[in-house]
Amino acid sequence: MKYFLLAFSFCMLTIGIEAQDYDSYFINKTLRVDYTFSGNSKNQTVSLDQLCQLPQWAGRKHNLPGLPRQGNGQIKVTDLKSGKCIYKDSFSTLFQEWLDTPEAGAVRKSFENTFLIPYPKEKVVVEVSLRNKLGIYVTAIKHTIDPNDILIKKKGLKSIPDYTVVHKGSSPDINKSVNVVILAEGYTSSEMEKFRNHAQITCEALFSHSPFDKLQDRFNILAVETISEDSGVSVPRENRWSETAFHSHFDTFYSDRYLTTTNVKDIHDAIAGIPYAHIIILANTDVYGGGGIFNSYTLTTTGHRDFKPVVVHEFGHSFGGLADEYFYGGDSFSDTYPLSLEPWEPNITTLVDFASKWEKLLKPQTPVPTNIDLAGKYPIGVFEGGGYSSKGIYRPAADCRMKTNTCKDFCPACQNAIEEIVKFYTE
Repeated sequence: MKYFLLAFSFCMLTIGIEAQDYDSYFINKTLRVDYTFSGNSKNQTVSLDQLCQLPQWAGRKHNLPGLPRQGNGQIKVTDLKSGKCIYKDSFSTLFQEWLDTPEAGAVRKSFENTFLIPYPKEKVVVEVSLRNKLGIYVTAIKHTIDPNDILIKKKGLKSIPDYTVVHKGSSPDINKSVNVVILAEGYTSSEMEKFRNHAQITCEALFSHSPFDKLQDRFNILAVETISEDSGVSVPRENRWSETAFHSHFDTFYSDRYLTTTNVKDIHDAIAGIPYAHIIILANTDVYGGGGIFNSYTLTTTGHRDFKPVVVHEFGHSFGGLADEYFYGGDSFSDTYPLSLEPWEPNITTLVDFASKWEKLLKPQTPVPTNIDLAGKYPIGVFEGGGYSSKGIYRPAADCRMKTNTCKDFCPACQNAIEEIVKFYTE
């Protein structure tokens, strides 16, 4: 009993310290920081674009200096006066994916990126670091922000868009919930009933998968009716260009099914004033495809028969930081993961540091690597093929939602990784 009381007291003390830390350094608003990432495969730069203040903070107020995933990049906030790290987050970007394409060796390009951090009370130093080919996070920009700067724009105070609550979690504390907003892309004003239906289907699809099903009380999901002038989205290979809310298009990096948008600021402008931390964009088209970028957005199509498995797969990328487990010859991203380096994603490994991955989930005497013929005996193993490469990269299961659309669920390793990140945000 004494041990229980001591443990309970320590737990309550820890919660109190975390809450106090937030209240000591931040107010209940969001600082939106917009950057321009530019360069080529040899040299990259990050430049500050603008700063905006949003009316409330919908992220976590605990685990402030922790990281749920290492990511391809990290943003760190340090209190200028004390030098203490008071907030960190990780991310990936379309820009960093582009760096692995042949085009990046021939031309310089720029990409928008937006990050949300709690609004500081005093001056802070914000540092953005990008992961290089050696797995080292290199500072790309480091700058001081004065929260009283008169040039910080106030957004989300007027003309706040209407939204529909698609799913409401059980916690009355928004900062102990995962706050997701669903946006419409390529839906005209007359197609909003269709969008609302697709938003509901998205919600149902997510919660039909483990571990989202048992953790759904920790999610708040809103739908915002962002109107497009044209119905459908752009398909460059068909010379089809549509005027849509976020100007998304297929053929990203000349990959037919890769659907993305580079208009990141437009996305955040459209939902300024709404409490959100994660974004799903539904594209009104029957063309197959989608994309998911960690801590940026999920973008997927709603008219194709595989809408439901694809939106769950892409949310696995953007929310869970999961890697693709499929592979095939001649893929344009086959050099994405250097075999001498352990990937940061939790569901693939090069065996450089497998102990940090799903090793604890293996049955005793499971061979590492695991021959695919033994998948029936070892449903969790170390099977070769993943991360776009057939050799040298390994996945946890013969099949998974992160591998095929026909698999009914995430593999146990992916389920464990998703549960970890939900608890990181909500506990």
